[in-house]
Amino acid sequence: MKLHTDALNSLNTVTAYGDGYIEINARRHETSVLVTPEQAVAAWPARDFDALAAEQFEAVLERSPEVVILGTGPKQRFVHPRLVAALIARRIGVECMDTQAACRTYNILMAEGRNVAGVFLLA
Repeated sequence: MKLHTDALNSLNTVTAYGDGYIEINARRHETSVLVTPEQAVAAWPARDFDALAAEQFEAVLERSPEVVILGTGPKQRFVHPRLVAALIARRIGVECMDTQAACRTYNILMAEGRNVAGVFLLA
């Protein structure tokens, strides 16, 4: 029986979130971010859902995930397929949910060893 937790120190993990912030590995971010388990956390250009644009998702393509978890802010919204057409064309799944649920889902998939990317909008 395993009585200790796994050390995921080398992987980018959401360690906290709240109104207007997200913490990745205990480092606070107050702007939207793109996160993958093993690559550097990157600022995301759109502050909120209404500012999303198709060209912003090019940064996701460079990381070649199998699935993207899109945290759409305080409430769940669904992205228009034209915004993520490049991802869909490469058979990369896109799941939309409110940012808090997206943080939890990202952590679960990351802990399972999945090739996941999280885009977390804060507003």
